[in-house]
Amino acid sequence: MKISRILHAGYVFESGGTQILFDPVFENPFSRNCHAFPDVAFDAQQIRGLRPDAVFISHLHDDHCSLESLDLLDRSTPIHMYCLFDELFGMIRALGFVNVQPLTVDVAVPVGAFEVIPRRALDADVDSMFQIRAEGLNVLNVVDSWMDPETLVQLRPYAPWDMVLWPFQTMREVDVIAPSRAERGPVALPEEWPEQLQALAPRYVVPSSCQFRQEPWSWYNHALFPITYRQFAQAVGEWLPAARVVRLNPGVAVELTAAALTPAVPLPWVLPLGEQDVDYAYDPDLVPPPTADIARRFAPLTADQEALVLDFCRNGLLQRYEDMELPEDSYFAAPCVWQLSVYDHAGQVQQFRYRIHGDRIALMGDEEAPAWLTAIPMAKLYAGLALGESLTSMYLRIDGAPADADIVDDPLIRCLFNDAIGAYQAAQLRRLTEKQ
Repeated sequence: MKISRILHAGYVFESGGTQILFDPVFENPFSRNCHAFPDVAFDAQQIRGLRPDAVFISHLHDDHCSLESLDLLDRSTPIHMYCLFDELFGMIRALGFVNVQPLTVDVAVPVGAFEVIPRRALDADVDSMFQIRAEGLNVLNVVDSWMDPETLVQLRPYAPWDMVLWPFQTMREVDVIAPSRAERGPVALPEEWPEQLQALAPRYVVPSSCQFRQEPWSWYNHALFPITYRQFAQAVGEWLPAARVVRLNPGVAVELTAAALTPAVPLPWVLPLGEQDVDYAYDPDLVPPPTADIARRFAPLTADQEALVLDFCRNGLLQRYEDMELPEDSYFAAPCVWQLSVYDHAGQVQQFRYRIHGDRIALMGDEEAPAWLTAIPMAKLYAGLALGESLTSMYLRIDGAPADADIVDDPLIRCLFNDAIGAYQAAQLRRLTEKQ
């Protein structure tokens, strides 16, 4: 069984003349501002010449399901995807793929020499994992999900696993969105990992799924990614003395047999750029820069784009908020003054203050101080409205929220992402269709 890394959670599996792609992303950057780490480029012409026997997509997030990457593949390629939302399947079919199939947990899909079995992840409404079998070998691709306890019981009898692709990075999304809540001090790996990996007892462990950073200037690069490759390898070595931790950089390939793991011919269409054995550098004491400074990093919007953002702040946001159903335990169930600060490319701010009580919201003046503060660069608010950009790359920042309040209760977050299924892929499909 030949296993090659594409990027992030992307892999190529080959056996007996069968080739399968998992979560293929052929873009750098991808998801708008996820920059490959280590740095790579892709030979699009060679990728267009690929004829994989199938593509498997673990879930709908745009760093796993990218229409601009799928657009490089032959339209006869079967696409198998775990997703509970029909909209995503419709978008892939609209791109021209003729064989698009939903995956069902625990229902095996035979593809040539392989058998691929989707397994339940902890968040079964979103994620899935893959058990990949061929030549008597068992590989578990955990993708970037968390292990469901019942699934671990289900997978334990297959131990020892030949290889586990384990998501080694625990991204600190809340810490960068609400820095006042950020934890300080050394970073510990999740306490459930030793038991889970020891139950699987793999021969080889690949630190998987997190091969990107934000823009080179971004403070997120030292605050969002707390775990290093070095720390993960050291911990796994202590938990599983008989296992070997194998780092697979983009393009790198290995040959897995029952007896050994050996280097294989790299993927010719993944082009490494510069140093490849890079590592993360977490700084728990980093002071985040002001949102005004971050906003200056982005190009100015056009007049029409700026008008769209400002109209949303004055009108569209209010309508979206009132159209949603407020959770009973919401911080905003009680009367509250909320302030939204929007910074343009020059670092200039426009502030909008709202009075919120339950499902009601209204613009107000500055006669009362806000209790909840949200700040965002105007360019990123536009990207969220028009381009489907995800929350973790928008540099949105929350201050003043009490410790017991859920930050996703933030009115802007709710208005941008409530029921926004496949927004990124929908924006991709519009762009691709316009090119035709």
